[in-house]
Amino acid sequence: MKSVYVTGPDINSWKEIPQPSPSRHEVLLKMKACGICGSDAFYTHIGGIPPRQGATPLGHEPAAEVAEIGSGVKGIEVGDHVVIDTMAFTDGLLGSGGAQGALSEYVLVKDFEPGKQLRVIDRAVPWKVAALNEPMAVALHAVNRTHPKPGNKVVIFGAGPIGLGALMGYRREGASHIVVVDVQRNRLDKALAMGADAVVNSMEEDLAERLVELQGDGSTAHVRGVHPGTDIYLDAAGVPSVPQSVVKLAKHGSTFGIVAVHKKPVELDFSTVLASELTIAWSMGYPNEIFEVTDDIIDNWDQYAKIISHTFPFEKALDALETAKTPGTAEKVVVTFD
Repeated sequence: MKSVYVTGPDINSWKEIPQPSPSRHEVLLKMKACGICGSDAFYTHIGGIPPRQGATPLGHEPAAEVAEIGSGVKGIEVGDHVVIDTMAFTDGLLGSGGAQGALSEYVLVKDFEPGKQLRVIDRAVPWKVAALNEPMAVALHAVNRTHPKPGNKVVIFGAGPIGLGALMGYRREGASHIVVVDVQRNRLDKALAMGADAVVNSMEEDLAERLVELQGDGSTAHVRGVHPGTDIYLDAAGVPSVPQSVVKLAKHGSTFGIVAVHKKPVELDFSTVLASELTIAWSMGYPNEIFEVTDDIIDNWDQYAKIISHTFPFEKALDALETAKTPGTAEKVVVTFD
């Protein structure tokens, strides 16, 4: 069968590998869709992940159909549509340094346990939307780490897939007002279409003044300057100006969540952070959220579908990877299988 591998620094290639077949406690999945993540470009750039450097299978945002099951498998049936916990495979992280990747025609789930690696989804959910389950779990974990309460006012920096997924998560948690900040008009339009109360183009507007207009004045005697009434800020952008802006804007006692990957060190004024008693919450992965987000995707798949900007057939997977890593070309790329 065909599979996509990192075969060298900045090189992705097709490989022909044996098609697996399930033994007694294994499940064979026929891949139906797989999203492209920013980390795929990173894995490619460094030539793969040790110990599989130079031969690393890619793909960790999958959706699949159960093709075969072993004789000892219970709790799943052939033909079921499933989303996948790529961190629960016993042969390593699926598509992130493990033995298999989801940009393959088939994937084998070894040591299957009901409720652990797979979750059955409604057949009405399009495959390309089901493939959003993994990144939306990342977004939900970021939301959970900031401990939102009903009525909170939220500002999200970055209207990419994680930022938009967080928008959905904060709305579910009862946020009263959500602002999305970005510098690209098409991203801001998408945020509005997905339910943001307002958007701000930080290249064209004064961020502090605009947020005070939108979320009220949160200034107190504790700290000097202009402080919007925002309760939670979330960095899903990963540019240094975001944390540097937030520590200046944050009202006393607010929360700043960071889910974005910052590729360079960021300098912060700790005296300002100290005065505001800003809580900083870091977020990575999805310890518990991988299947918690699934019900919302099932119920609101038409909203989640707006996150996807490009789809490619599996035979064009190398083109999909190239498109996804090119700045400004695409927002969310998904590969679909016949």
